[in-house]
This record gives sequence, C-alpha cells and structure tokens, in this order.
Amino acid sequence: MTKQEMEVFHEILETKKADLSRVLRKRDDIAIEKSPDALDEVTRAAERELAIRNLDRDSAMLRNVTAALSRIRDGSYGTCVHCEEPISPKRLQAVPWTPFCIRC
Repeated sequence: MTKQEMEVFHEILETKKADLSRVLRKRDDIAIEKSPDALDEVTRAAERELAIRNLDRDSAMLRNVTAALSRIRDGSYGTCVHCEEPISPKRLQAVPWTPFCIRC
C-alpha cells in the first residue's frame, strides 16, 4: 500500500472516529422516564432498548476504528490480524476499519 493510500485511509478513519465520538456523547435517549400511561412506558422502554443497542454498535465501531488507526501507526494496517495476508483494497475501501481479510 502506498503512502498516499495510507493517508487517505487515515483521513477517512479520523473522520469516522470524530463522527462516532460526537454521536456517543448524546445519551439522552437512554434516560428512564416514568409515565402514568402503561402503553407510553412500554413504548419508551422499547425506544430506550433500541437506543442502547445503537450505542453498543457505535461503541464497537469506535473501538474498531481506533484499532485501525493504531495499526496505521504501527505499520500493520492492510494486513489481516488472523492470517497475516494482505486485505484487498476493495474490502478496505468498503470497510476501512476491518481487521480481517474476506476469508477470515
């Protein structure tokens, strides 16, 4: 992978990291609110559960993005962490934070 390609991926990952960090700071949706109406309470509980799942997903993605940035710094970016084979450029373009090749 060329230095220019590495810089492009670094910029993409830094942008994604900033976006995810901004999203993860908003936690208003997981606040527990009481309501006299049981149906409203059930609806809010379902919305809170969805918000928590989204928060979990975004947190996991942020960890993956941070790990990818770390691999860029140590020079192992673009190499599968499982089999140590190169990750295809198409896969990296689709999912720049992936630690694995398509087979793994």
